[in-house]
Amino acid sequence: MSREESTGVENLDNHECWSLLRTVSVGRLATLVDGSPDIFPLNYTVDHGTVVFRTGEGSKLDASLGGSGVALEADGVDTATGMAWSVVIKGNAAAITGTEEVLDSAALYLFPWQAGTKNHFVRITPGSVTGRRFTVTSPMTWWTQLSGAPRAAPE
Repeated sequence: MSREESTGVENLDNHECWSLLRTVSVGRLATLVDGSPDIFPLNYTVDHGTVVFRTGEGSKLDASLGGSGVALEADGVDTATGMAWSVVIKGNAAAITGTEEVLDSAALYLFPWQAGTKNHFVRITPGSVTGRRFTVTSPMTWWTQLSGAPRAAPE
């Protein structure tokens, strides 16, 4: 029995990964900020085999364009079937700067959750796209008596 069969994890092909990425608009962007990993939630859209997001000035923009590569992860779950999925794109990010390309990007359905000026468009061109699908495990499978134990107050 293969590891995939024993764990119930199905590796997704490239086409299916892109199809799933189109079903959600929120993901997490992993970058290096001052030499340390950081993760930013973001709204994105799929655009011709790439992912586009918009952002304002700040560490997310600076780190994305810093040349060290980025990763974007998005996931979802079908509560009716109990099936979950996760897709990761690893690649390079570049600012969208040409007038025509900026106008085309402005027409994409990008709706940031956070208020503020988001006048920078960034395109992630993937070097790799991987995904997997799996059945969500019943809480009775992983719940332990420690799961409900009292915890110290957050600091």
